[in-house]
Amino acid sequence: MGHTASPVTMRTLADRLGVSVTTVSNAYSKPDRLSDDLRDQILATAKELGYCGPSAAGRALRSGKTDVCGFLFGGELADAFADPYTVAFLAGLSETVEKFGASVLLLRSPGEGDEAESQLLQRAPIDAIVTCSATSEHPATELLLQRGVRVVGAGIGDEGDWVAVNDVKAGRLIGKHLAKLGHSRIVVVVPGETLDGEAFEVSPKELSSVAGRFAEERFQGLVEKLPDASFRIVCGGYKPKQAGRLAAAQALDVQDRPTAIVAMSDALALGVWDAVRDRGLKPGRDISITGFDDIQDAAFVGLTTVRQPIADKGRFAGRLAMDPDYPQRQITLPVELVVRSSTGPAPRI
Repeated sequence: MGHTASPVTMRTLADRLGVSVTTVSNAYSKPDRLSDDLRDQILATAKELGYCGPSAAGRALRSGKTDVCGFLFGGELADAFADPYTVAFLAGLSETVEKFGASVLLLRSPGEGDEAESQLLQRAPIDAIVTCSATSEHPATELLLQRGVRVVGAGIGDEGDWVAVNDVKAGRLIGKHLAKLGHSRIVVVVPGETLDGEAFEVSPKELSSVAGRFAEERFQGLVEKLPDASFRIVCGGYKPKQAGRLAAAQALDVQDRPTAIVAMSDALALGVWDAVRDRGLKPGRDISITGFDDIQDAAFVGLTTVRQPIADKGRFAGRLAMDPDYPQRQITLPVELVVRSSTGPAPRI
């Protein structure tokens, strides 16, 4: 019978070199405590014996840290990379997390009642988690809080740590601008899950459950500045540009079409833009289009939008996630209206 080789461990290395296990461990985790010659000798012997270094899982168990920050995305993970907002937020988050010697793990937010995915999230090997939309009251994040995982939310007024913008104020900025231009028939385009890929109308009472609290708060601010306007809310899905096209098609292919379409993100607004142009209409003349975020393509097409510092939002979230001693635990970042050619006076019909 053949013999199974024994696994190479720190003890194997220590015995081979005639040093302590602590000395071998220091070669990997605290190299400044060893001379360069001794560390080089340990690493060379480890390579010769096929030893790849301490187990990350074991190190995490001993230290109680994983050096991983989770990012909770409220949709299909593949869709995260189709959303310019999420990409910019992740860039800022990763920049800060890496300064703490840690990595970012992308995680899917479990749906309501999805016990299997909730359990997977509960077991995720993370020290902290950042979410763009879910609050600390989400059942998934409540499980992590019970584990002692730091949770960084994205909503003003939440308990615990958060980085946010004032979404009600953002809505007011758009509402005030459209009111000055005389708009009175408004369609609001929101993200959310659809059935069979068809756009559908959403009532204001359903808005938070379909699109998230940020959409509800932006709509609240919009209505405050347009109290006499009529509103329709349309959801076209999670894939932003496609969702914007679908929702705009439903809004435009009617006899009494709106004078303005307010998209809850620039990515949605770009889809709306395509649908408007496909019908031979000109944004800013025949119908006004607005967005939120001010992504790079917004300036390229001339989209009126509300600018928020997306990458800075991610950077601050990373700081709160990785630095429990950072003194400011609830951070509100500024927003501003950027007026471009996609909005104009309401057409007389």
